Amino acid sequence: MLQENALVALCETSDVAPDKPLRAEIGPDTYAVFEANGQYYVTDDACTHGPGSLSEGYLDGCIIECPFHQGCFDVRTGQPTLAPCTDAVRTWTAHLRDGKIWIDPKETR
Repeated sequence: MLQENALVALCETSDVAPDKPLRAEIGPDTYAVFEANGQYYVTDDACTHGPGSLSEGYLDGCIIECPFHQGCFDVRTGQPTLAPCTDAVRTWTAHLRDGKIWIDPKETR
């Protein structure tokens, strides 16, 4: 884990691809990192509906399907797009620096 001011590096940009989301762990927190349409997005890795890991889901454009129950979220906003998901998943702004994806873990969105 690298730190720059309040930002924390999650991974290298090369670790993530449109067909390969990444699970990043920082202390007790887990994040899902996505590349969609040439942009990077970061959400909480835990689905808000059940025990699914979003980084293990299927990404179609900007929509991630939870592998546990096939509910879906928009990775750009965290908003649910398909039942049974009804609560948004937390998101963070992805900052790109020196080939790495960084977030401010204390950011509230």
